[in-house]
Amino acid sequence: MKPKKNLIAATMLAGAATALSFLSAGQAQAQGALVMYCGVQEEWCRAMTTAFERETGIKVSMTRKSSGEIYAQVKAEAANPRADIWWGGTGDPHMQAAEEGLTVEYKSPKLAELQDWAVRQWEQSKQRTVGIYSGALGFGYNTELIKSKGIPEPKCWADLLNPKLKDEVQMADPNSSGTAYTLLATIVQIMGEDKGFDYLKALHKNVNQYTKSGAAPAKAMALGETTAGIAFMHDIVTMVVDKAPVKVVAPCEGTGYEIGSMSIIKGAKNMDSAKKFYDWALTPEAQKLGAEAKSYQVPSNKNTPVPPQAPKLSEIKLINFDFAKYGSSEERKRLLSKWDNEVKNLPK
Repeated sequence: MKPKKNLIAATMLAGAATALSFLSAGQAQAQGALVMYCGVQEEWCRAMTTAFERETGIKVSMTRKSSGEIYAQVKAEAANPRADIWWGGTGDPHMQAAEEGLTVEYKSPKLAELQDWAVRQWEQSKQRTVGIYSGALGFGYNTELIKSKGIPEPKCWADLLNPKLKDEVQMADPNSSGTAYTLLATIVQIMGEDKGFDYLKALHKNVNQYTKSGAAPAKAMALGETTAGIAFMHDIVTMVVDKAPVKVVAPCEGTGYEIGSMSIIKGAKNMDSAKKFYDWALTPEAQKLGAEAKSYQVPSNKNTPVPPQAPKLSEIKLINFDFAKYGSSEERKRLLSKWDNEVKNLPK
């Protein structure tokens, strides 16, 4: 009888373990999961991930990359998408992804609370991407290096061509960085394509490095690794807040700006979680996390406090940036190919 009792006990234990395993699987399924590609600074990506997990119990797997890199990955994975939501980064690659059918239509109940420019992004993309923040492009310089090298303080795009700044200017590569693509599209719109590319060729002589990330030049300036750097002004402000000897410049000729965006990836395996994150990310509570993570963009929800450190868009000479044209697949491919052939590969 003893072996039989042991067998019964073992069977009961196995049954209980199986029940527990189904229970935990059920709980995990109830809580859900989310795979996010994040296009802002690592600190902000992490803050959003942590807050959303705490709020909903949904487990988030987050990968941080630059906008162009995320677009390339989403395109490469189109047949078997790994991610559910693409949050942050410049709007141009989001617009290209929308046009190419890599993302899906979604109308959030939060749409009515958003700034006009955020809704316009949603309309132009045929409801496939929405604006989550805005920020102006500019450049900065390390005040100590400018002084020690005897270089006049640059105030305009033209000033970055000063021969004294040879190998002293840093910017990102527009193939990987939305920031740098915004520069490319901005210069073409301000100067016209021919003169714009002449400017970029001349600037090339002064560029010491084309970084992968758009915010990297701001950090390099703060560390004294480069005298001047082209970046979104809010990324340079972060360095100023951290007491780096850096000055932010809104170029005198005018400048472009970004509408940071969010898209749901077509074929998302966790579609319900993606929609929950989308709606949550448009709330003031979620958008306030940007300033707390020292990211000083202008939020898209009208009820989100604008960080006092954020560059005042009303005081900057902003161009009438054509997001529809420069976010189109054809125009992005053409301009990036032209930049590769005519600028990047030039000798110094």
